[in-house]
Amino acid sequence: MRSALWALVAASILWGTTGTAASFVDDAVSPIATGAATMAVGGALLLAISARGAIAAVRRPDARRWLLIGAVGVVVYPLAFYSAMDLAGVAIGNVVALGSGPLFAAILERVVDGRRLTRRWMLGASTGVVGVALLVAGGHGGTGSADPAAVPLGVALGLLAGAAYALYTFASGRVIGLGVSSRSTMGAVFGLGAVPLTAVLVATGAPLLQSPPSLAIIGYLAVGPMFLAYVLFGWGLRSIRSSTVTVVTLLEPVVATLLAVVIVGERLDALGWVGLALILVAVTVVSTARRPGPGP
Repeated sequence: MRSALWALVAASILWGTTGTAASFVDDAVSPIATGAATMAVGGALLLAISARGAIAAVRRPDARRWLLIGAVGVVVYPLAFYSAMDLAGVAIGNVVALGSGPLFAAILERVVDGRRLTRRWMLGASTGVVGVALLVAGGHGGTGSADPAAVPLGVALGLLAGAAYALYTFASGRVIGLGVSSRSTMGAVFGLGAVPLTAVLVATGAPLLQSPPSLAIIGYLAVGPMFLAYVLFGWGLRSIRSSTVTVVTLLEPVVATLLAVVIVGERLDALGWVGLALILVAVTVVSTARRPGPGP
């Protein structure tokens, strides 16, 4: 259990560098291309190290449905996540995407597993909604080069990324629960997702070929925050429930926010910092809430 938690912490720190690294990609490269390249290459690497087990998992009828559902989340997540950071800034994009993940994960557990939502969870969720609203309002004065008018759309895409993240985390947990190894599960989910993402990359990635520095950054994003981090993520997912995983990985937006402020030069006004704090408080409340068993 402890080693699984440390694996998730290491993965979260790697993920926390994503936005700052991506901010140095050439402006001619779209966030769609960046997200597709990162996840497609990383997904192919994950599949390569677990090909036999991943293919066996896909052939299992009981696992295939969850793998395909998880692959949908894998496809949507990077496209929404990198677009959110492009529109709202690294700090806001990360906090909204990862901060909303535990809320969506708990909702999935409620809908699919029938787990009731406690009053404490409701309080935490409400606090999180208020925090997001304040973060949007406080971002107008401090999202770096982002257009203040684009911040609300960026936040909406961040929420979409959070839902996608919760979806493939939940689906992967279900597959692992069927007895498939974490490595095979990650290889199958991300390998399946890499197929449509490769098509997106072919359609949008031409500017990458004209910028060797951007290719180097994409290489880091694919190998570090994508490949290595998700190997660690799969390890942690073996013994920790998906809603708890999404809470532990909230270290990622904290790291991302600090790097965005210190390196990228972003800043939030007082209202934005209050909103960020409320989101972290909300997630803490949600993560420590006792989860009752399945409803009737």
